Amino acid sequence: MGEAQEKANSSEMISGSNLEKIFRAGHFAITTECGPPKGADVERLKEKINHIKGCCDAANVTDNQTAVVRMSSIGASAILVQEGVEPIMQMVTRDRNRIAAQSDMFGAHALGIRNMLCLTGDHQKFGNHPTAKNVFDMDSIQLLKVIDHIRTENKVIGGDDVEGPAKMFLGAAANPFGDPFEFRVFRLAKKIQAGANFIQTQCIYDMDRFKKYMQMACDHGLDKKAFIMAGITPLKSAGMANYMNKFVAGISVPDEIIQRLKGTPKEKQAEEGIKICLEQIETVRNIPGVAGVHLMAIEWEHKVRGILEQTDLLPRPQV
Repeated sequence: MGEAQEKANSSEMISGSNLEKIFRAGHFAITTECGPPKGADVERLKEKINHIKGCCDAANVTDNQTAVVRMSSIGASAILVQEGVEPIMQMVTRDRNRIAAQSDMFGAHALGIRNMLCLTGDHQKFGNHPTAKNVFDMDSIQLLKVIDHIRTENKVIGGDDVEGPAKMFLGAAANPFGDPFEFRVFRLAKKIQAGANFIQTQCIYDMDRFKKYMQMACDHGLDKKAFIMAGITPLKSAGMANYMNKFVAGISVPDEIIQRLKGTPKEKQAEEGIKICLEQIETVRNIPGVAGVHLMAIEWEHKVRGILEQTDLLPRPQV
């Protein structure tokens, strides 16, 4: 395990990012998402940025999510920096070999980006270029190791010295509900050992199962080695809840939530979904080991501020 990772929850700074400062100051962190446009429409991106500005500690910038072509995560993250919102640049290994990954990390760092979320990425068959060739030279765990090696050894994995320090606050994703459930914490441990300083989970609806997951994580001391954030996605309708429960791998939506939305008039279901979201935020705040919430309001960025204003999590602390 790298020196930086051994000190993940210590007072020693790694990257100097705002998100890292929030965690290390002991605050409950809030992150959200800002999906790049399907093109070069900067004004569309700035519109999304304005919705989340000031109400989160950092915002994930997705990397061609669902294998659909969008503005690059590096380019969009640089625009967030310019607009005063700290980005968490996602990087997937689907489209990059180890040369491109290290090069892109250097470029991102030079543009002022200090947070990076390492992902394997959705297979190209799910996107709008299903016949494209993938790369998958590495998976997310190997990518974490590569970037951690750069920041701790100041060398690329090929052995050459790095010109100038390049230190990222590293994140990884976790799916608490994939099968077999008992092994999910061991995969989480591998990502933390590889260099992850913070973890963002898949969206959670089954709180009882998530409590068991966090208990296992705490039993292994993982909450002391990385900052674990609970993923929360507000439901817009009963149809969305039913679809996610049936067709999205690793997501379990309890029947009582589905029935609660079904029992709500259609025109009121989105409002009810936000109420459920607020209840979930309050629940995870009281689960031992949870260091923050990752609020994924999918193409619903304009709702983020209103949701958080109904909690005591705004205004965000300045550190």
